[in-house]
Amino acid sequence: MTRSTDGERAVEEKTCALCGASSLLVSAFLRLCPSCALRGGREAEELTNEAHRRARAPFGLPALPPRSAGGVPCRLCGNRCRMEEGEKGFCGLRMAYNGKLTHLSGTSRQGILEYYYDPLPTNCVADWVCGGSAERGKFNLAVFLGACSFDCLFCQNSQYRFLTARLAPACTPQELARAAHRDTACICYFGGDPSPQMPFALRASELALERKEGKVRICWETNGSMHRGLIRRALDLSLVSGGCVKFDLKAHTPSLHRALCGVDNAATLDNFAYAASRIPERPDPPPLVASTLLIPGYVEAEEVGRIASFIASLDPGIPYSLLAFHPQHAMRDLPVTSRRQAEECLAAAREAGLTRLHVGNVHLLQG
Repeated sequence: MTRSTDGERAVEEKTCALCGASSLLVSAFLRLCPSCALRGGREAEELTNEAHRRARAPFGLPALPPRSAGGVPCRLCGNRCRMEEGEKGFCGLRMAYNGKLTHLSGTSRQGILEYYYDPLPTNCVADWVCGGSAERGKFNLAVFLGACSFDCLFCQNSQYRFLTARLAPACTPQELARAAHRDTACICYFGGDPSPQMPFALRASELALERKEGKVRICWETNGSMHRGLIRRALDLSLVSGGCVKFDLKAHTPSLHRALCGVDNAATLDNFAYAASRIPERPDPPPLVASTLLIPGYVEAEEVGRIASFIASLDPGIPYSLLAFHPQHAMRDLPVTSRRQAEECLAAAREAGLTRLHVGNVHLLQG
């Protein structure tokens, strides 16, 4: 039965496969209502795994990070894949071959990506705290990376999976560095996510800084799941160049994060805490910014309060942006974030003690 309309798009009630609850805020693809996704448990995990299997199978990607006993380990991100012979890792860019870890791309020699130029100011998560937004007439070199260490069912840029599946288009670090022309003020890596291709992105950034004599900001929009040594190097480059690392904190509750993103969030939270410890090296502009997508039903005021409390425990001055959700990928049957939800989430973040708050994508808010 149709119960709501978002513009011309009907939003219908769906039923949770566990508790039988019907609501506009149940994802038919996930088949778990927000309460059951938050509660977790064996049955919820089975439904979660099946949803991510269906989302990833068309692209030849494993449903879960492989855990083959005695398999070849990869330590580039928090998924810690262990692959048997011929098996791919979760990101699709690593596999086991002849008993060794083989990198299909995302190395210091080659990446899978597309890039383009965004006139400044642009729609950046950190535009409200970053000096780059004031550089009118200049450009952001936007680097759309074709792989990810998460599998977000709500992904706003799900087309990256086609790049993963094709392992194309390929680009060398030298080519990307040359693309940072005279009027390039920023380079921002997003996707997908930088995590599976950090060796490439770090090398390209180093070359670009050399060519531009340090006069280009290096920024990252990331789920933050990369190896600690890689996030350290990313922060080094952002700090020296005037850029920042923008962590997208999808959820705080582990069971909810698993349901929505397919994997654990422990590495993300650990890396965020590490990044927060480096804020005193350059308090203004801040090298660390956080954001959360407000998914109706699943990521609302209570969950935002948990995320905000975590951030505030590290530094209440960390900028935190709440982003309006637009139905995409496997969660096209959910409504757009309402103005009421955004206001409630903003109040929850403020109550948790955060002092620098922002609502992004306000043009999407309904009601």
